[in-house]
Amino acid sequence: MMTKTVDELLPIVEGVLFAATEPLSVDAIIKYFVNEAKPKSQDIKKALVQLKSHYQERGIELVEVASGYRFQVSQPVLPYLEKSAEEKPARFSKALMETLALIAYRQPITRGEIEAVRGVVVSSNIVKTLEEFGWVKVVGYKEVPGKPGLYATTKAFLDYFGLKSLSDLPPLAQLADFESLTNSVNEEPPMSNSVALDIELATAELEEPEELEEKSDNALAESIS
Repeated sequence: MMTKTVDELLPIVEGVLFAATEPLSVDAIIKYFVNEAKPKSQDIKKALVQLKSHYQERGIELVEVASGYRFQVSQPVLPYLEKSAEEKPARFSKALMETLALIAYRQPITRGEIEAVRGVVVSSNIVKTLEEFGWVKVVGYKEVPGKPGLYATTKAFLDYFGLKSLSDLPPLAQLADFESLTNSVNEEPPMSNSVALDIELATAELEEPEELEEKSDNALAESIS
């Protein structure tokens, strides 16, 4: 059987990605070709490059994240959608987002090490929430008494914040002002890609115990670095 040309692959790859509920890798796209000759990886990649170019300057864009490729709303359109949202999505506390930032920049890291940097006890609810969202997980155990779990971020974390890899994390200095972090956290995949973490790390109100006093933002940033 003859394999399809790149031009023939374009509408198929486009449709598959539009229908997908999660990012698709090149190998995952190839698996959609069941009863015909499998296209070559390089041809799928060429089709993706053409599609990405085609959707530039449009209301949606094709982006690559950690798990693969996906279509999402482009950056310039986001403000219009945010203003029209009828329901306010759940938002997270500053303490939760500081914990997530520490894990992202210092991974693998133990809960005790997080507490040492923040100067306060890490609430079990914070860790549970991050694990339920699939953003962090235990990747091993530190060889010290008690063998505490070592936390690291996941592909789901990278996908949600529009990052292809940890090397795409923004400079740490951009995270110093946690009060300015404004994006909301939704159950659906984010509508924009490559939004710097200092914009995408959503904060809002999940109450923390009053006795947990926060360190200053600049002190936290200095501790992570």
